[in-house]
Amino acid sequence: MKAKLEKFIENEPVLLGALIGISVRNRQSGEMIYERQGETRMHPASNMKLLTAAVSLSELGEKYTFTTEVKTNGEIIDSKLAGNLYLVGKGDPTLVPEDLDLLAEELRLQGVKEITGDLVADDRWYDSIRLSPDMMWEDEYAYYGGQISALTLSPDEDYDAGTIIIEVAAGNSIGDKPRVTLSPPTDYVRVENNARTEEVHSEEEEIEIRRLHGTNTIPINGNIPLDSPNKKEWIAVWEPTEYALAVWQHALLKKGIKWNGTVKVAESPDNTQTLGTHTSIPLSELLVPFMKLSNNGIGEVLIKEMGKKVYGEGSWTAGLKVLEERLTDYNMNVDNLLLRDGSGISHVSLILPNEITKLLYHIQKENWFPTYLDSLPVAGKEDRMVGGTLRDRLKGRKVQAKTGTIYGVSTLSGYAEANSGRQYIFSVMINNMLDEEIGKEIEDRLLEIILED
Repeated sequence: MKAKLEKFIENEPVLLGALIGISVRNRQSGEMIYERQGETRMHPASNMKLLTAAVSLSELGEKYTFTTEVKTNGEIIDSKLAGNLYLVGKGDPTLVPEDLDLLAEELRLQGVKEITGDLVADDRWYDSIRLSPDMMWEDEYAYYGGQISALTLSPDEDYDAGTIIIEVAAGNSIGDKPRVTLSPPTDYVRVENNARTEEVHSEEEEIEIRRLHGTNTIPINGNIPLDSPNKKEWIAVWEPTEYALAVWQHALLKKGIKWNGTVKVAESPDNTQTLGTHTSIPLSELLVPFMKLSNNGIGEVLIKEMGKKVYGEGSWTAGLKVLEERLTDYNMNVDNLLLRDGSGISHVSLILPNEITKLLYHIQKENWFPTYLDSLPVAGKEDRMVGGTLRDRLKGRKVQAKTGTIYGVSTLSGYAEANSGRQYIFSVMINNMLDEEIGKEIEDRLLEIILED
């Protein structure tokens, strides 16, 4: 194995000028079988999620859930709620518009038709810092760069919290503006449709959808051929709390419930009663979109939630402190790591390949390990909630691993079985690449060499 790996690396021109760290252990014993720059710190990209998932299962537990509450400081008298209505978020990244409809229906069934006071959104469960420390400005409009709030909304069950789906369809005739739909339907964002429908078989589709920084204005530019399939983009909104509040208003109105006061973001008082509660799926299920779809928002929510649970502070500072403290339970040398977020979108975080394989070896003894293992993408499995980011890779190979990609970085770490039946724990981390997408091909070829014995 060693000779073949070294020969491949030395003769691969794509790796010239790049850094590559590899760590391969025997899965049963933890014995190091092969390493190359295994003690060199590298940017992990989404391999960071391996750490966040493990500590979340350890600290929060497989059955852990998040809640969203509807509260009031008043009482219901003759179909009127005499007081304010509070929508209180406690970090749930799985809240979808249909859940708000159900909460509004609970109010209707309790006889509420009118609210005499204000409509208030409360997101104080976490701090008000929306973006992780090293988020690139170029990423903050994208679904994988969504802002983090204790009260947030996902448009579908991929749970990209704080995003809205923009769908663009060709117009009826050449020259028409494309048709644009929003999911969920809301006037919280403002679409500027500057695009044009072009002739059939015209040049390749060139629709660009981006949100302007610091606003909820979303220009749509470019052209779409008349026969083109619809184009969908998940766009992160500016201020997710207010986004959830806007959709909440729509849910109430659909149920015939109106209000007389103002609509605002503020803290709810302590002396309130609960009128309705929505509970998320358990952490064991949440890890599936987190790991298989590499959902960044879930990673940052888990960090803040651990900070809230342990230190009473829903912040990156508190959550990362918990992460570092718990990683020592798995013999990781945290003094040799630099951890800046829970998702791996940071270009500052640094982890050693040998430390990743060390973690993956030691967590196998935990009761929750089967849940952890099941959350990892499975090579070649077409179902995206099974194969995830590995569904089109390493087909025919027995590999369960976490992928990672940011500019110049490609990583892959997990568990694999060789032709001989030998089982390995591995980590491949490639940094300083000119094209990180080529890194996927390199990783797969390296795995083929490792597993051919």
